[in-house]
Amino acid sequence: MNVTLEPLKPENREQFIKDNQEAFNYGAMVEFGMRDNHFEEDNQIISREIIEMSIDGGEAYRIMVDGNPEGGLILRVEGDKGDLDILFTSPRIHSKGVGYAAWCEVEKLHPDPNEPKEEARDLDDQFPEGMFRFEKKIK
Repeated sequence: MNVTLEPLKPENREQFIKDNQEAFNYGAMVEFGMRDNHFEEDNQIISREIIEMSIDGGEAYRIMVDGNPEGGLILRVEGDKGDLDILFTSPRIHSKGVGYAAWCEVEKLHPDPNEPKEEARDLDDQFPEGMFRFEKKIK
């Protein structure tokens, strides 16, 4: 499985939003079950407005798996701080390591400039149990 990130193209924006909403709805309703009926808008767990604000204020990428769009993520980098606004994968590929692989690609996009290349760690060695936190400090 080859996972890469591709910058979101304007012509793919609408599909990105729909895929994001589908993934969040699946996660909330199917994976976790209905706990309450709180939706942001029109039976959507995450509103179009929130997604669009995130896209407009950050760096949006499609998560590509073997050349096919299977998710997306949005980063917000301001000065020396970077945040992950949104990360989603298609319900078809949940629990297959795609989110982790996408995060590894984010690390390649925004490496720590203070870490010498010869001392860079392999992320699989860094998180041998498959657990990690979404935290990145860019200096």
